[in-house]
Amino acid sequence: MPPSGPRATLLLLPLLLLLRAVLAVPLERGAPKQESPATESPVSGPALLSSQVFAVDTGLYYHRYLQEVINVLETDGHFREKLQAANAEDIKSGKLSRELDFVSHHVRTKLDELKRQEVSRLRMLLKAKMDAEQEPNIQLDHLSLLKQFEHLDPQNQHTFEARDLELLIQTATRDLAQYDAAHHEEFKRYEMLKEHERRRYLESLGEEQRKEAERKLEEQQRRHREHPKVNVPGSQAQLKEVWEELDGLDPNRFNPKTFFILHDINSDGVLDEQELEALFTKELEKVYDPKNEEDDMREMEEERLRMREHVMKNVDTNQDRLVTLEEFLASTQRKEFGDTGEGWETVEMHPAYTQEELKRFEEELAAREAELNAKAQRLSQETEALGRSQGRLEAQKRELQQAVLQMEQRKQQQQGHNGPAPGPEGQLKLHPDTDDALVPAPAGDQKDVDPLGKKVPEQPPRLPQLDSQHL
Repeated sequence: MPPSGPRATLLLLPLLLLLRAVLAVPLERGAPKQESPATESPVSGPALLSSQVFAVDTGLYYHRYLQEVINVLETDGHFREKLQAANAEDIKSGKLSRELDFVSHHVRTKLDELKRQEVSRLRMLLKAKMDAEQEPNIQLDHLSLLKQFEHLDPQNQHTFEARDLELLIQTATRDLAQYDAAHHEEFKRYEMLKEHERRRYLESLGEEQRKEAERKLEEQQRRHREHPKVNVPGSQAQLKEVWEELDGLDPNRFNPKTFFILHDINSDGVLDEQELEALFTKELEKVYDPKNEEDDMREMEEERLRMREHVMKNVDTNQDRLVTLEEFLASTQRKEFGDTGEGWETVEMHPAYTQEELKRFEEELAAREAELNAKAQRLSQETEALGRSQGRLEAQKRELQQAVLQMEQRKQQQQGHNGPAPGPEGQLKLHPDTDDALVPAPAGDQKDVDPLGKKVPEQPPRLPQLDSQHL
């Protein structure tokens, strides 16, 4: 019998197959979701469900595009009807994608616009990446580069077709399924880096200081290990503790069905991964205290993920990352439900890495550090060379400025010696130092020059003539 209602909506896309599991992970873990009264919003069914899902970021680089495609598809009545009759195999095989040909023109137009916007965004990302790595003016082959993005069809960059929906389903399914593995790998590197820095810090100390630091560290680790017994997630002891301390009910009247209904926060008939993780908060508080600087909150989140994976492995029999009431009740009938042994083994009892992995990590860090040092040295040398070049350029600039100044001075001197300059009234007179040079005569001195402007030599004074009778 095909699923219907909210359960069918979980099959819309891989993120609706995984929806409140992987997609809800970025929310503040452990905080129970509040159920909104039905009267507060007229939205219901698939639209309400997807709005709850996409209130958080999936972490996928195409999250917004994925979210907008889902929102637009859910506005089409035909597609929603086919969705309710579909199963997971229909969606994964691409059968549901072919129903895209029958959605309304208005919906197709919106999908086309969403794809064009996404292609434009990817092109901008590619250009920014290429500009950072090489010459900014290089010609890009966008079609070839777009092929690295698998969530859309790069051959058709203008319209949203059934192939685009199929690729979106396949890519999101694969990427979201790898979420937990990527989280574990990230945590492993975090722990190795923390250990590497601790070792380097101890190496930098003197012998007495190192011994004191090691003593304090061992004391911190000892206090961290001294905590109440942590129950196995999903066990009868763990669920009864939640029933009594969080729900405020009598542990002797524990009822699995009632427990399931109480913690199905949005009443959709399944426990998603966020709802499951909220059940582990009490156990985590036994080991980690946010107010205690010695407790690593990154380790707490890794612990929460390990607990959720443990429950899913033992309870989620069809591996759809959702726990139905039937699966939950069946798990309470198994022997392991009541037999918890020594309790849950926490992260510090299961190191995230081996010594061989730590050795390779430190070698990788050393190689990267050497590469960065070499690059820094090259940059320093280039900076010094640029400084020297700048000094030479400044010296040449000063020489050129001095040469230009000297040329200007010579030019002015040459203009002063090459010819007589006319006087105020255009007359010329001889230069006092030369016989032939003509220089302007001073104004008011015209009686000493002839019509050609030559100075008339002074005549000796004439003696008065004396006649004979004066003798």
